[in-house]
Amino acid sequence: MVEKIDARGLSCPQPVLLTLNKLKAMGSGEVEVLVDNETSKENVTRAASAQGWSVTQIREDDDTFVVALVKK
Repeated sequence: MVEKIDARGLSCPQPVLLTLNKLKAMGSGEVEVLVDNETSKENVTRAASAQGWSVTQIREDDDTFVVALVKK
């Protein structure tokens, strides 16, 4: 099951902190992070990669970026 983090409407560093807390709690699995600006997308991607998570996809749906992360 893919966990979702809805960080739309939040400014940095809140999306990054929400993401890091969820990734730490999970340890491994699949996560989709929803953000609504380019800066949050880049910061979440960088932070997740630094924790050993792989970014499998970044897509834009309307005004939302969906960052898909996975760690086995």
